[in-house]
Amino acid sequence: MKKLLLIDGNAIFHRAFHALPLFQNSKGEYTNAIYGFLKMLFDVIQNEQPDYLATTFDHKDETFRHKEFSEYKANRAAPPEELYPQMPRLFDILHAMDIPVFQAPGFEADDIIGTLSKQAEADSQLQTLILTGDKDTFQLVSDQTFVITPQKGMSQSTKYDAQGVIQKMGIRPDQVIDYKALRGDSSDNIPGVKGIGEKQAIELLQKYDNLKKIYENLDQLTVSQKKKLETEKEMAYLSQKMATILRDMPIKLDLEKCCFLRHPSEKAHQLMEDLEFKSLTGHMQKYLKYVDQKIQAETQSSLF
Repeated sequence: MKKLLLIDGNAIFHRAFHALPLFQNSKGEYTNAIYGFLKMLFDVIQNEQPDYLATTFDHKDETFRHKEFSEYKANRAAPPEELYPQMPRLFDILHAMDIPVFQAPGFEADDIIGTLSKQAEADSQLQTLILTGDKDTFQLVSDQTFVITPQKGMSQSTKYDAQGVIQKMGIRPDQVIDYKALRGDSSDNIPGVKGIGEKQAIELLQKYDNLKKIYENLDQLTVSQKKKLETEKEMAYLSQKMATILRDMPIKLDLEKCCFLRHPSEKAHQLMEDLEFKSLTGHMQKYLKYVDQKIQAETQSSLF
């Protein structure tokens, strides 16, 4: 079975920035987020041996979620001033390495990943791996789709299948959306139902399966739970909508453009040298060898 690796660019970029010490090159440019991103990229490619690769990033414009709920992500503090100047450099490297970058105005990287992974599932011989630091994507996990999240800084990672999600959260992947509808999500400022905590949300979903059935069985709940859910019903369903990753965006998965068919350009090497990532030289060499192998395999298969 072939593998498609989809990278949640913003999540990994932010994770790398906060997981690593703040460091600079000799020119005074901050580089820790770029370094961590590339290190994680090389590690996952080496461990998983994907056949196709693409990255996704949030767009600077507000999303449809902001239009539906003006308080969406409103509680987030301004990013550190050392963070975002690193983003253009990372984009330059990804383009020089000929790695596709997906962005779409009005949508988040998760929505792109959700759409591309659903299209990939139409091919029973294709497995999708989602590299992210955001557990929202647990809702996308299926027999063909897996989530990989960094652990212990950026040095290790955990790969989640459906059973892994159950062990981690106590609920199935398809219940993650309704968990957020009940529990909310403070990182995205999704309110959920006031007074319903993590334990209650899991227990309700384990017993009644989904949000709709919970509301159909309010009379079976405690007086306190019933009152909270009745009072916050509109907010629960709004939270459900905010937490749902779209899977039908007007974009198309083109596997040919995601193939390892071209070597990174000399510009990629120059950018790495400018950033003074000497410790990544070995990783880049392994990556080049891997690209060589993929190109040779593709060439041989085209001859028959």
